[in-house]
Amino acid sequence: MSLSMYQASIPTLVRMLGNLSAILAKAATYAETKKIDPSVLINARLAPDMRPLSFQIQTTSDLAKGCAARLAGIEPPSFPDTETTFPELQTRIAKTIEFLNSVSAAQIDGSEERTVTLKLRTQEVQFQGQAYLLSFVLPNFYFHVTTAYAILRHNGLDIGKADFLGGR
Repeated sequence: MSLSMYQASIPTLVRMLGNLSAILAKAATYAETKKIDPSVLINARLAPDMRPLSFQIQTTSDLAKGCAARLAGIEPPSFPDTETTFPELQTRIAKTIEFLNSVSAAQIDGSEERTVTLKLRTQEVQFQGQAYLLSFVLPNFYFHVTTAYAILRHNGLDIGKADFLGGR
């Protein structure tokens, strides 16, 4: 049995966004329990030249909704990058999941050869749908989810592999 473009994208993105949401809920509780200003965690970075936690969440959202929309041949929703609190970040994740769930398998399946054009900082890049999903979206998405996890873990949040994978 073959794996469809929908199966390789939407369920995976939704699951990991749900796991990220659960980790953020733990982070909010951790901040409250430890009397840490939540903005300390939201603005935390792994290194001075890296982007903060809020950026990691915003980017996972952008990658997921962009993927679903581009593979389906529709316009992705635009969310301003203005989140500064855990509730705002949670709302963004929830809106992203809601959008992903609104895109059907019929819209995405068969998009393996669809041309996807991305406007990056200094250039436009074109992919075929399957390469876009497997070589661009998923590696970048997992990078930013992992970085968000690592920022929170580095700042003392008691999370582990099961939290990342969604098992606890």
